[in-house]
Amino acid sequence: MIFLDLETTGLEAEDKICSIAVLYDTEYQYALINEGKKIPPQASAIHHLTNEDIVGKEAFRESAIFAFLEEHNSLENTLVAHNIQFDLEKLASHGLLWRGAIIDSLKVTKHLIPECELFSLQFLRYELLLYRQEVEIKERYGIKDALLAHNALGDALVLKLLFEYLEELSSVEMMQELSFKNVLLEKFSFGKYKGRYIEEICFNDRSYVEWMLGSDIDEDMKYSINHYLQG
Repeated sequence: MIFLDLETTGLEAEDKICSIAVLYDTEYQYALINEGKKIPPQASAIHHLTNEDIVGKEAFRESAIFAFLEEHNSLENTLVAHNIQFDLEKLASHGLLWRGAIIDSLKVTKHLIPECELFSLQFLRYELLLYRQEVEIKERYGIKDALLAHNALGDALVLKLLFEYLEELSSVEMMQELSFKNVLLEKFSFGKYKGRYIEEICFNDRSYVEWMLGSDIDEDMKYSINHYLQG
C-alpha cells in the first residue's frame, strides 16, 4: 500500500507538481519539485509553497520518489490517494503511468459514509475525528513537524488515517471496486440548492438540473442527476 499526496502549481492540465509525498510500511519520502513552472500566488495561498522554496530543486523524474514509484509500479501494489484521478493524470503528465491497483479514498468515503456534508480531506480530518490519532501516526513515521493542511506530507498522513478508518468499514478489495463505481449522491454540496435533496430538485426544478448536466460538474453528480430524473 502506497499513500500519495502531491501539490501543484495549479489545477489546469499544463500545471506541474511542486511537492510530493509517499508513505509505505513505516517509511515516508517527501520532496519539493521544480519543473520549471512558476508557482502563482493563487496556488501559494493554498499550499504555502513559493518559488523561492523550489529554487534548485530537482525535476520529478530525477527524484527518489519517482524512482520508488517506478520500482513499485506493478499489480502487486496499490496506490491510495484522495481524488486519485487528478494525481494519476499529473503523474502521467510527468512520465509515470501507474499500472498497479488503486484506491480513491474520496470515492470510497462517498460510498461508505454518504451522510458526510463534505468530503474534502481536511473536512474529514475533523468530521471523523482523525486528528485524535495524529500524534500516534507521527511517532509511527518518525515525524516531528506539525501536520499542515495542503502540505503533501501532512495530507498523506491524514490520508493514511482516513484509510485506516475506512478499513474498519470495508475490505481493501471492496475499496478497490468502489473506486471505479459511480456514487449516488443524495444532496447538493454547492450552488443555490446546497444542502437540498437532488431528487427533490429534479422533481421541482427540472430545468435547473438539466442545465447542470451541460455544465462542468463531476461524474458522480451527473450520474446522480440522471438517476433521479429517470425516476
